[in-house]
Amino acid sequence: MYLQTQKFLVAGASRSGAAAAKLLLKHCAAGVFVYDERPEGNAAKKIAELQKLGALAVTKESLPGVQEECDVLVLSPGVPIDHALPVAFRKAGKKIIGEMELGALFLRSPVIAVTGTNGKTTTVNMIGEIFRRAGKNAVVCGNVGLPLCDCVETLGAEDVAVVEVSSFQLESLSSLRPHVAVILNVTEDHLDRHYNMENYIFLKKKLLQNSRESEYAVLNADDETVRAFAAETKARVVRFSLREKTDGAWVRDGELFFGEEKILAADELPVGGVHNVADALAAVCTAKLFGISTESVREGLTSFKGVRHRMQKIGEIGGVTYIDDSKATNADATVKALDGTEGETVLLLGGRDKGYEYDALFARIKRGGVAQAVLYGENRFKLLSAAVRQGFRRTCLCPDFDMAVRFAALLAKPGQSVLLSPASASFDEFSGYEERGERFCALFEELSSHEGLQSAAQAERLLPTASAVRESARQDGHPRALRAARQETCAEGAAECAFSVNTDTAAEKEGAEEYAFAARNAEETEE
Repeated sequence: MYLQTQKFLVAGASRSGAAAAKLLLKHCAAGVFVYDERPEGNAAKKIAELQKLGALAVTKESLPGVQEECDVLVLSPGVPIDHALPVAFRKAGKKIIGEMELGALFLRSPVIAVTGTNGKTTTVNMIGEIFRRAGKNAVVCGNVGLPLCDCVETLGAEDVAVVEVSSFQLESLSSLRPHVAVILNVTEDHLDRHYNMENYIFLKKKLLQNSRESEYAVLNADDETVRAFAAETKARVVRFSLREKTDGAWVRDGELFFGEEKILAADELPVGGVHNVADALAAVCTAKLFGISTESVREGLTSFKGVRHRMQKIGEIGGVTYIDDSKATNADATVKALDGTEGETVLLLGGRDKGYEYDALFARIKRGGVAQAVLYGENRFKLLSAAVRQGFRRTCLCPDFDMAVRFAALLAKPGQSVLLSPASASFDEFSGYEERGERFCALFEELSSHEGLQSAAQAERLLPTASAVRESARQDGHPRALRAARQETCAEGAAECAFSVNTDTAAEKEGAEEYAFAARNAEETEE
């Protein structure tokens, strides 16, 4: 790849795509083109900013000619490797790289790279906090915070890049060689993009492909898939475990150890949950491999307060606690959230489907801890089908997020919690899990401002009535079985209701037997 003579086409004007284009504009003399399939809103603003810096905007009409003209395609993480654009470049024998791959070519600092289905953001931020407490300049970047291309020119040999790496980024990443590569876990996720678990596992393992004997692989010994990676890497393997003593970090009697050295007690961690203890073990391994003192490790972990939208308690209304776990975009993350939540919860589930089944999730839900599951979003009927198959009946359906949150507030009783842990992507209504979480917080503020309102007239402005839900169902045009539980503050007394909207299309009849079963049982007494 020759920056001075080749022309580059950046696909996607997202945060990562814009960062890649800016870096190229500083170093590429031949030309930088930017294309986005949806050039409106934030993408339009980004493209306009890049044009001022010298980039050339590409439209759908001009794209074929630009494809012919450009030598290298740079993909944003949101553009899959089997999209028509990279397929065309591949057929033409041209080079395809990702934003992170471009950034890696400019890196001068040592790299800590963290991947896994869940816990990546928590772990990289724990590591970053530990390194800062040790007086080192560690920049958390990649899939969280700043894109790698935004950081590479400010990172020197004495600094450390702590990079969160997603499976989307691993599709087009080939040259990164982390000094420490951390793989936390591998469970079902993103099968809508990667098609099957074999592909997904291959991508996660790809983080180790360039490792040599001088590098380290920090692997979760409790995860069968991750444990098997040890046999396929040249790196020196260091393991962490919640269940057994390992050569790395482990737990005994509620205390975290590295080798034989005690680091801290698990209850000293400000963030609760077994999954956070596992993330802390991975961070301990990484820090000790860089020679960080135990004191700095302890200070970093005890000062880490968690990440936004990850099991974040945002407040209480009328004895009901509201928890924002919008970052739980897959079923395994939601299971971990439920395991870490005390008492019963009204669980908000839904969004855009990611290609896997939800039976295991509802099997866990049925075991206890969930008073009611409020299903919303594009995949609500698929979620309902899984609930029916697993025999979990305490569900209600809402067509959109706002109504679902308000219904959850209506259903929750004092001593319970309302937990947003959707097990789904957010792209049916939002730009990402961050926007979904912020909307949840805004709705909490709206609900809290109405706390104590008793009259039906006042409550009606806040909570959806049965007629409003029914009308929404008709407008939505899908089969429906929605139940509202009684609660004193509900408008019109919140009488239980069950109804369906019949349609004739084949797509809308899919799963009709399950939906009909749920509708027939909607008025039954709760188990």
